[in-house]
Amino acid sequence: MKKNSKGKTIIEVKNLVKKYGDFTAVDGISFEVHDGEIFGLLGPNGAGKTTTLEIIETLRDETEGEVIVNGFSINKQPAEIKKIIGVQLQQAGFYPNLNLVQLIDLFAGLYGVDVDPDKLLAKVSLVDKKKSQVKDLSGGQKQRFSIATTLINNPKIIFLDEPTTGLDPQARRNLWELVKQIRDSGATIVMTTHYMEEAEYLCDRVGIMDQGKIIDIGTPSSLIDGLISRGFEKKKEVREATLEDVFIDLTGKELRD
Repeated sequence: MKKNSKGKTIIEVKNLVKKYGDFTAVDGISFEVHDGEIFGLLGPNGAGKTTTLEIIETLRDETEGEVIVNGFSINKQPAEIKKIIGVQLQQAGFYPNLNLVQLIDLFAGLYGVDVDPDKLLAKVSLVDKKKSQVKDLSGGQKQRFSIATTLINNPKIIFLDEPTTGLDPQARRNLWELVKQIRDSGATIVMTTHYMEEAEYLCDRVGIMDQGKIIDIGTPSSLIDGLISRGFEKKKEVREATLEDVFIDLTGKELRD
């Protein structure tokens, strides 16, 4: 179940601008993320989504504007922000010669926290792969391990950048359930995705970006209702199931790692 009640503001973005020379990647956007929600940032390639996330994560400097994360300024208190966030790493961010347990121990040491690798891997169904290297995992396993690393420091806010790209339907839907479990455990999640079905299923609210600007923001239902109220009609009959639903029903929901 999605959370319908509005929590306190945990991320506040005010008039954010990012320029690269004459090119404006992020063009004066403002939005809020509520505590305990899954917030999706949607848009075509080049819309400015990833740049926006990287600024909030303190990985990239802004040109103008202000970002407050859980009461901390990205300019004045970036170290405090880094303590309370988890950022999804891609495969290239892992040392290739270390196995999953060794990688978890390494990141735990960097954070200065104690973590039981088996318990963490159990959350993402990877205990049986704990002696494997990341390069030997399937696509779904790599993504689940990547998400596991975001949980090492028990963050208040987790950032996921297109977490299910390239996954098969079973792996994608299992990852959806994992994301929901993480949110239900008390974390706030900010994510990007190109899959609109994914955004509709997971996100409490979404912001739609294009050409560096936020065009609209709201719950998936309110945005869909707004489109219909403007006279939109689907030419094709809307069915109660999709071809992906057929695929999952026939082949099962279990992981095929």
